[in-house]
This record gives sequence, C-alpha cells and structure tokens, in this order.
Amino acid sequence: MENNEQNTGDKKKIILSGIQPTGVFTLGNYLGAVRNWQKMQEDYQCYYFIADLHSLTIQIDPTKRRQQTLQAFALLLACGIDPAKSLVFVQSHVHNHAEMGWIMSCCSQFGELSRMTQFKDKSSKHPDNINAGLFTYPSLMAGDILLYQADYVPVGADQTQHLEFTRDIATRFNHTYGEIFKLPEGYFPKAGARVMSLQEPTSKMSKSDTNPKATISILDDEKTILKKFKSAVTDSEAKVCFREDKPGVSNLMTIYSAITGKSMDEITAEFDGKGYGDFKAAVGQCVADELKPIRERYAELMENRSYLEEQMRSGAERADKISRKTLTKAKKKVGLLLEK
Repeated sequence: MENNEQNTGDKKKIILSGIQPTGVFTLGNYLGAVRNWQKMQEDYQCYYFIADLHSLTIQIDPTKRRQQTLQAFALLLACGIDPAKSLVFVQSHVHNHAEMGWIMSCCSQFGELSRMTQFKDKSSKHPDNINAGLFTYPSLMAGDILLYQADYVPVGADQTQHLEFTRDIATRFNHTYGEIFKLPEGYFPKAGARVMSLQEPTSKMSKSDTNPKATISILDDEKTILKKFKSAVTDSEAKVCFREDKPGVSNLMTIYSAITGKSMDEITAEFDGKGYGDFKAAVGQCVADELKPIRERYAELMENRSYLEEQMRSGAERADKISRKTLTKAKKKVGLLLEK
C-alpha cells in the first residue's frame, strides 16, 4: 500500500499496531515513525495496543514489566495519540486476544512456525529461554490483527514474514470454516528520517546501545540532550555539508532537517563559515525544543495514574466490544459451544 493513499467514502480504513513495553522511544524511533502516528489519526481509524502478552516471551522482573506497560501507555498519549480519535489499550486487558491466539495456534502448522526467522534470531539471543510462547508468537500476532479486521498493519523489514503468515492463516481458516477474516495488507509509511548513533554514525541509533552518549531518549532533559550533541562524533574538516564520507555531520544534518524542515543546501548555507560547535549547539537546541512538550506531557500523565487507568479501562472496553464480534464468529465456525 502506498503511504499517501487517501481513504474514500465515509468509513476510514483500520490500521492496527502493537507496541512492546520494552523501554522508552529514541529520537530515531520518534523521527522515523512515532511523529507520523498523530497525523495518521486524521486519515485512518487507528488501533494501538501495548503488547504485554508478547513481552512474556522474555523474562524480566514482574514489577518492572508492570511499570514499563504503564510507561508505554503514557508515552503513546504523550506523543499525541488521542484516545478520542484512536483506540488505545493494553493487550492483556482484552481476554479475546488469548482466546483468538489459541484458535490461531491450532490453525498454524509446526513447519511454518519453525521457518520464522525472528524465532531463530531470538532463540540465538536467549538460548537459555527458548519457550513455546516464542515459537507460537506469530499465531498470537495473527490473532491480534484478525480480531479487529484490520485493513493495514505497519510493518518493518523484520515483520513482513509475520504479516504473510497472518494472511496465510486467515486464508486457511476462511477456506476450511467459511469466510470471516479480512486479509490485512502491509502499510509502508513514507520513510521518516533515518537517525544514526551519535557516537558510531554508520550504525542506527538504538535504545540497546551500551554507550549512553550514542542515543537520545525522547525523555532526556534539555541539559542531557545538549551535552550528548556536544560530544557527537563529526570529523576534522570543520565544514557543514552533506556527504557520504562525512557520516557524523550528515547524521546531524538529517536530524536538523527533519525537525526544522530545512533542506540540506539551506543548512549548509546557514552554517557556512561557522564551526561544528555552533552547529552541534543548534541541532541540540532544536531537538530539545521538539521533545520538551512530550517530556512534560509524559511527566503529567505519570503523576495522574487514575487518569491513565481510566483511559486503559475505557480503551479495553471498546476493544473488547469490537473484537468479541469477530471472536464469537470464529468460535461458532470451529464448533465451540457458546455460553448462553
């Protein structure tokens, strides 16, 4: 699907996306994707959920998991996701996901699950915890998507196989039991800025980077942001211009361009004759100004737990009502005796 496709008619197309509660977004996540989510609400019916059931495949402290789930929910709202426009909820608060996940597992073949590249990758990273949930992860993901009859699912390079798997399962179910599920398509948003590490500018900025100077968290305060940009790796030429052999400077220009809307030529002209010190300070300040409202809104939300819990409850009720219709149809089709 093209990113600029417009919805026609009165009914907006549904986009569904699950976000694992695994920590705070980086500046790279924000400029690359998150900043577009707010705009997407105007053109699509957006369903966002915190995928806490999926996070169980990795063992972490239970208290930390609960806190990260709350933080992830608050972060979505702080980034501009409006519960009045979009459906926002926590996966485990809607029991239909677990039920549909089991039905999808029973429609999945061992062979196709064993071919999933993400299972192989994660198994190699956590060889001491290769659990069944990690293996059947794509079946639960298929259930998540099909429950809501989603038209589109935003997919990165590592998720296309899972989307194809979801389409295969839906087709198999529809053929075996009768048509229920809509086949979702991939949503490929217009490429956002590709933000690289501030210390290793040939590598992508990552929240798992062991060097704290390399990554900007969207919750970093102004002082921290300015300090990290001040120590960003550049080169010895002392000329602000966008070139392949200047990855550090080019990365800073990409960030500055993404926030200010200025072209590379305009940025080069703006800093002509100025040193890297002035340039780094300007980039750092524009990033700090961009992220300040998000940080402040997040802090407000985390202070108001009752509001967050009310939004979670409201979102879960709406999600339950929408997804139960599909789940009930699926249970009927496979021959489960429904409660009266």
